[in-house]
Amino acid sequence: MTQKIIALVDSSIYSASVCEHAAWLASRSAVAVALVHVMAPQNGSVDPDHPGAVRLGARSALQQELAALDAQRAELVAQRGAAVLADARHLLERAGVVGVTTTLHQGHLIDAVAAQDNDAAMIVIGKRSETADQATGHFGSNIERILRATSTPVLVAARKFTPIAKVLVAFDGGLSASAAIDHIARNPLYAGLAVDVISVGTASPEVKSGLAAARARLAAAGIRVETGVIPGAPETALIKLVNDANFDLVVMGAYGPSRLASRIIGATATALIHGCKASVMLIRPEGG
Repeated sequence: MTQKIIALVDSSIYSASVCEHAAWLASRSAVAVALVHVMAPQNGSVDPDHPGAVRLGARSALQQELAALDAQRAELVAQRGAAVLADARHLLERAGVVGVTTTLHQGHLIDAVAAQDNDAAMIVIGKRSETADQATGHFGSNIERILRATSTPVLVAARKFTPIAKVLVAFDGGLSASAAIDHIARNPLYAGLAVDVISVGTASPEVKSGLAAARARLAAAGIRVETGVIPGAPETALIKLVNDANFDLVVMGAYGPSRLASRIIGATATALIHGCKASVMLIRPEGG
């Protein structure tokens, strides 16, 4: 089965970056791109022909007018969705991507992802959606839902695409972090890139051993790798390092070794998605 990159696009300011990231991924891994735009489930007025509908004079006429407006709105939303997909396809084709497919899905995001997920190599989504460009409280809700529904790697695209040359791996020694190392070692996407594997805290024997194993795994796969330990709290130290050293991509496990069952995205991942300028690749271990 031919694998593909699922690129979730909408009318937000992040969609161009989603397309540019998808084009970069496609050029590095020789897979197709499937563009998906999700329209919210339609919640229209009561059908005037419904057995329970009121049919008295002016009220009945008003109900029919509301139903007509609902139908008109649904058509406009569909037209806008088609335009979003057409613009995204143009961006990808201009970047040299061939064989782009488009899907206009009415319903829920998770259902749209599930319909495409069987042969997905990666999912690309913007850090914020069209309904949350300026919001701060629920920016990760769509990402959280996707990570609950799939074990496919999820690339959370920054607002601006930068050609990826420098990669930081946030490493805490947990199962999820080990899955991130395996992801890089097995994926031609990272060939020729500079990869730094960084742990935050103290350089204990356990931390040194974990970093040495990560270095050996990546070096055996031909990856240029450096390792290091930096002091501080992960949520702040990593953001500062990523922004100050101009890393283009952060790769990390979606959660740490002490994650709560009710929360898929860990505190460090959430902080990095929100606070760093780079895009973030989230990896879940198989069965995790």
